[in-house]
Amino acid sequence: MEKHLQQQKSNCIKIVLFGPESTGKSSLAKFLASHYKTHYVEEYARQYLQEKWDKSGKVCEKKDIIPIAKGQIKNENIISKKANRILFCDTDLLTTAVYSRLYFNGYCDAELDKFSKHNYYDLYLLMDVDIEWVKDDLRDRPNERAELFSLFKKSLIENNKNYTIISGNFKKRIKTSIEFIDNFLYLQNYN
Repeated sequence: MEKHLQQQKSNCIKIVLFGPESTGKSSLAKFLASHYKTHYVEEYARQYLQEKWDKSGKVCEKKDIIPIAKGQIKNENIISKKANRILFCDTDLLTTAVYSRLYFNGYCDAELDKFSKHNYYDLYLLMDVDIEWVKDDLRDRPNERAELFSLFKKSLIENNKNYTIISGNFKKRIKTSIEFIDNFLYLQNYN
């Protein structure tokens, strides 16, 4: 299974939009990819679980975690070859690992745990929960947002990930993200 969760080498800078449900990750990933004239990787879990819900009315089960992780990294590996210097990832395997532990009483597959720590991203944009929670078929934790934010932040700290917190309304999130990314690129001599 290892090769199915392994990130392929890439010359692009990889930036993950990270955090709890309904914090604007998908919208911001699309916007930033357009702004920087590059690509983004959609959240595979959303597609996978929506199809499951539509077909059977069932939510995520433990057996879904590895197929979700495989689909996410497969899409990232494909799209990273098309990216123009930056690739925005609307989630990563660390996100999958956080949710696995949350929903399945601390359980995380050993291979998923390994690659969630091993796969490399240059920067994480940790999305704050200070915007309105929007209900859909898959979201289920409107009253636990602060606790979820703390879990995601803790996972970044424990795994020594380079991150910044993105807060405010969508317009402010765009402005803050672009300023931070531009500064990051300048410091890395990617300008």
